[in-house]
Amino acid sequence: MIATLAPVSALLLSVVFLLMGNGLQGTLLPVRAQLELFSTTDIGILGSFYFLGFAAGCYFGPLVVRRAGHIRTFAAMVSLASTATLVHVLVLEPVFWWPVRAITGFCFAVLYMVIESWLNEKSTNETRGTVFSIYTVINLFVLTVGQMMLTLADPKAFPLFAVASILVSIAALPVALTKSPAPAPIASVQIRIRYLFKSSPVGVVGALVVGFANGSFWSLAPVFAQSNSAVAGTSGIATFMSISVIAGAMAQWPFGWLSDRIDRRKVIVIVCVGAAAMGIGMAVLGQRWENAAYVFSFLFGLFAFPLYAICAAHMNDSVEEGGFVEAAGGLLLLYGTGAVIGPILASASMRLVGGEGLYFFTAVAHMAMAGFAIYRLGRRERRPEAEREPFADSVRIAQTVATIDPLPEALAKED
Repeated sequence: MIATLAPVSALLLSVVFLLMGNGLQGTLLPVRAQLELFSTTDIGILGSFYFLGFAAGCYFGPLVVRRAGHIRTFAAMVSLASTATLVHVLVLEPVFWWPVRAITGFCFAVLYMVIESWLNEKSTNETRGTVFSIYTVINLFVLTVGQMMLTLADPKAFPLFAVASILVSIAALPVALTKSPAPAPIASVQIRIRYLFKSSPVGVVGALVVGFANGSFWSLAPVFAQSNSAVAGTSGIATFMSISVIAGAMAQWPFGWLSDRIDRRKVIVIVCVGAAAMGIGMAVLGQRWENAAYVFSFLFGLFAFPLYAICAAHMNDSVEEGGFVEAAGGLLLLYGTGAVIGPILASASMRLVGGEGLYFFTAVAHMAMAGFAIYRLGRRERRPEAEREPFADSVRIAQTVATIDPLPEALAKED
């Protein structure tokens, strides 16, 4: 284990600080925005701008890394992301926060790209599963810790923003001082969405729907929790968010195991129906009895968060050999696109019917996805068992974000 992790130990230490700061900021900003009387629409747009920046980072990040290298790119993106965290408290206006949040999204997309391509190169076929499993555990654990740090101070005061900025800034030190050689330049492929849709309509539509639902959750669930009388204070909001993350982590393996044994589209129907039912349960019962919000938060995460990885596995079952990189990159762009649109639509739903409108919106999205998967079940037989790709969790799949190339091949070579 020590020999396996030694080449990436400095990088994993950076991940701890980086994602802890991002987890804190991701929950802090919607809470602070509501305290500053931003409208629900304003907060939804704030979430959309983060994912707009993230999608742009997925698309243009390889150019940055090829020009500056992994280490310098990591340091530059950490510096910019840390600065953006503090800029939010200088001007408390929605129209000012939106582009700043997009900058943060761009930075973290590029940072994930550097991290995951680095881990991929420094691991072998024999150790890659172990390395990415540990990365997954670190990712989910420190994200939860970051969310719980919301309880350390008043969200309306400066210290929490300072803590988030400090954590992100410290992340640059282990990478900047490591003796481990940087990875080779990032490889690239072109993304053909039409080809991917022809290969796997359920995979493509699923990634978009996950963006609608999960993007809305990350952007607006803290607002729902803040307006829910059953969720007590900032500690309750942090717990509410963390429960969903923990449940999603727990559910990855069981649903992945099931999807390796039956038609993945059937599993997609199961998790979508489950997520829709839990969303409706949250909307209807979340304020009716004590602890209902926490119970449904756990159950919602249990069904909603494995969906992306199952859709990606289904896509990989259908693409040609050698097309896995293009498929993963395309799905991430589709997820980002859905996550830009979803929070805006969800905020409109919340404006019409109240906080529970968020979960009514996610329920509609999940039921629509279930209906589409059922329709496709009647249209096409699944790939034979011997040709299917094994399930991999969503963090493991996300490593190939580093391969998206926005330039034509000839220009990329000239660059």
